[in-house]
Amino acid sequence: MSTIGFLGLGIMGSPMAVNLAKAGHAVLGWNRSPGKANALVAAGGREATSIADAVRDADVVITMVPASPHVEAIAYGPEGILANAKSGALLIDMSSITPQTSIDLAKNAAEKGIRVLDAPVSGGEAGAIEAVLSIMVGGQQADFDVAKPIFEALGKTIVLCGPHGSGQTVKAANQLIVAVNIQACAEAVVFLEKSGVDLAAALDVLGGGLAGSTVLARKADNFKNRDFKPGFRIDLHHKDMGIVTDAARTVGAALPVGATAAQLIASAVARGDGALDHSALLRGVELLSGYRHER
Repeated sequence: MSTIGFLGLGIMGSPMAVNLAKAGHAVLGWNRSPGKANALVAAGGREATSIADAVRDADVVITMVPASPHVEAIAYGPEGILANAKSGALLIDMSSITPQTSIDLAKNAAEKGIRVLDAPVSGGEAGAIEAVLSIMVGGQQADFDVAKPIFEALGKTIVLCGPHGSGQTVKAANQLIVAVNIQACAEAVVFLEKSGVDLAAALDVLGGGLAGSTVLARKADNFKNRDFKPGFRIDLHHKDMGIVTDAARTVGAALPVGATAAQLIASAVARGDGALDHSALLRGVELLSGYRHER
């Protein structure tokens, strides 16, 4: 069992830290805003008073924060991870950030004797709670092998995708697929309802055929009940679509459908829906269709 400093106890990070504690690891959790460690403490973990407190004696440091600037803020500087973690520690960044940020972090950490993996996840809040996340990893094979037991407490599909930054590149592709899938599902929901079809029956049969997907299975109740409590916020997906469109431009990959999805997500943020679950893209389809759902 490892001593783990876990930084970032939000919607995803809190249940992930809890699952690590339940698996028997000694977990010290830290969050920028206080009051987020209750679930971890109840599971046997401990709340750290600072980043330094969380990482000083940790064999493994895990970060799960919203974006590249947040990773850089907690990694660098005199109060950050690199200045306070012990030489030989393994830093696993499970945030969704740009591939270049991950590459730079690995290079800078190596100068301090700290090993790094980028290991973003897919599966949303439900996947984090149920410990069935898909984990896409970038880094060295030896470090991946060391981290494998930790990953197994968090997810079911765990794959080393290549060198540093590869995990983030695969995560960007994941977010592209999810965005287009949610938008297609949202359009289908409005089409079905405006046609007078029983939505629950329609989604049930669609889920059993080629149109079925994890997105449809996970988000069907959100669509049916117009329940947009955030499992993964639209504003975070907006950030991710910026990552994938920029990365695709760099390598010369065309994303015609993805670009449209990115614009629709940007529109949702501009309308004030950024704090809602990304299934709330349905609201944009309703707006474009002149449709008001009657509960």
